[in-house]
Amino acid sequence: MWLKCECLQTGGAFKLRGATNRLLQLSPEQRERGVVAFSSGNHARGVAIAARRLGMRAIIVMPSDAPQVKVDGTRGEGAEIIFYDRRSESREAIADRISEETGATVVPSFDDPAIVAGQGTAGLEIVDQLGRTPKRIVVPCGGGGLASGIALAVPDAEMVIVEPAGWDDMARSLELREIVPVAADAPNTFCDALQTPRVSPITFGILRDRGATALSVSDSEVEEAVRFAWERHGLVVEPGGAVALAALLATKVPPAEDTVVVLSGGNVDPALHARIVSTKTAYAE
Repeated sequence: MWLKCECLQTGGAFKLRGATNRLLQLSPEQRERGVVAFSSGNHARGVAIAARRLGMRAIIVMPSDAPQVKVDGTRGEGAEIIFYDRRSESREAIADRISEETGATVVPSFDDPAIVAGQGTAGLEIVDQLGRTPKRIVVPCGGGGLASGIALAVPDAEMVIVEPAGWDDMARSLELREIVPVAADAPNTFCDALQTPRVSPITFGILRDRGATALSVSDSEVEEAVRFAWERHGLVVEPGGAVALAALLATKVPPAEDTVVVLSGGNVDPALHARIVSTKTAYAE
């Protein structure tokens, strides 16, 4: 089995892929007016890096409880940050208002064909690096941009997506064959990167048509995966980026030869990571 380590990507997550592809589609006039995005951190930083490289202004709408490491990383790339309450305010509405006031182009985190296509380059790399199409790819899923992009890029691989327990709206949407949002009383989770309240028709449609299998994991199972990545491979993986590995370690994904597990991000608060990895766990060989 193989790990695709997007936690080692520039910006600490896969998000730079889609952000770069989307911003490259903008006209000179649109680039002059800048962009606005909403994100808990990884998409925010990806957009900020892409905008800086292209000499554009970037405004990011971030939840007030976003990890400080992600806030600092985004601000360090030169982006302006506006905070909101994820439980009581609409990040989409705030971004739309900013767009109306400034003329900035809204760059969504997953509900955009160019974003999905950019994320799909991770799938193209998997095939290139292995020299073949793997049997199965297990991918973390929030809004589904990465999972759907990989599903399109590697059409012959079995797709398994993994979400945090209680935030498994893609799983429920696939089961019901229609998009359903996360429940208003969804439990807290430290998988902040995957707290997407509603998936998009684009990502839902792709994963539905590909027959993707959807699973969910608990925070305790995610902690085990974060420890495993650190102790066995020296990899710093954030909770949201470790859910696919968590599903494998918890045997929710049956072991199978030629499986690729995507570690989608590594932007974790250092104190949280230290607390998680300080607990010793005995792993089965």
